[in-house]
Amino acid sequence: MTGNSAPNTSTVLGRQLGDELRRLRDRAGLTTSQAAEALDCTKGKVSRIENGRVAVRLPDLTAMLHAYEVSDAELRDRLSALARKANRRRREGWWNQYGSVLADSYRDYIALEAMAGSIRTFQAQLIPGLLQTPDYIRAVTVASRQWQTADEIEQFVQVRLARQERLTDDTPLSVWAVVSEAVLLQQVGGPGVMYAQLRHLLAASENRNVTVQVLPFSRGAHASMFGPYVVLGFPEDGALDVVLADTPTGSVWLEREAEVRPYQALFDAARTTALSPMESRAVIHRRAEEHRA
Repeated sequence: MTGNSAPNTSTVLGRQLGDELRRLRDRAGLTTSQAAEALDCTKGKVSRIENGRVAVRLPDLTAMLHAYEVSDAELRDRLSALARKANRRRREGWWNQYGSVLADSYRDYIALEAMAGSIRTFQAQLIPGLLQTPDYIRAVTVASRQWQTADEIEQFVQVRLARQERLTDDTPLSVWAVVSEAVLLQQVGGPGVMYAQLRHLLAASENRNVTVQVLPFSRGAHASMFGPYVVLGFPEDGALDVVLADTPTGSVWLEREAEVRPYQALFDAARTTALSPMESRAVIHRRAEEHRA
């Protein structure tokens, strides 16, 4: 995935706060239009706050709680603390230091990934970013033509390597990747780079939090062949999955349960159709040896 996704991606904390504010508005019997009138803002701003797509300034939060007649001091304090924490996460993430080479949308993705507990992904052309080697990342970055100078390219390589630290931190991210067999054959960076990349993929697949499956050409047509996608899952109770999917017109975020559910089913179908992890390792090993030759 590249950084061409839709802007203003919500964070998990922002969504949690927005859900609570929506619940309080409903309890107060106010529509979004009525809430906007009480807050002297647009209806769209109320919706964006409730969807977790914008930061909630404390004065706005205070005004909302007043309009919703929330008198519980403990609840007010908890929501204020949640707003401060969400805003701090948006401001202080390590990815913000790379603002010169990262689109806002890609920084939003990294922020979500930093808080996710699991990732399920299907990739049709590329090794998943979290499992790429530096030379492979560099080759993909050069080919994308989004970054021109050597310094910009190296900064992007460092961003992707920093993302990979989630795989080995105190609460390691769980990654389940299904890749088309084409991914193993595409000459990204040349045979030497591909040999090292596939050996790295094999090593990564031996970790308990990483599962890799290959969907071979012999399986024929399948629903996931129309584009790569990522399903992010979060550890918070009741947190909904979020999907980043490539479409013919670009990448899009999907957050509504009715939009996410088909991709959950799509991934289940892909992993069921693919080779088992053990069979997949055998194929990856064979393809790696072909690149070495």
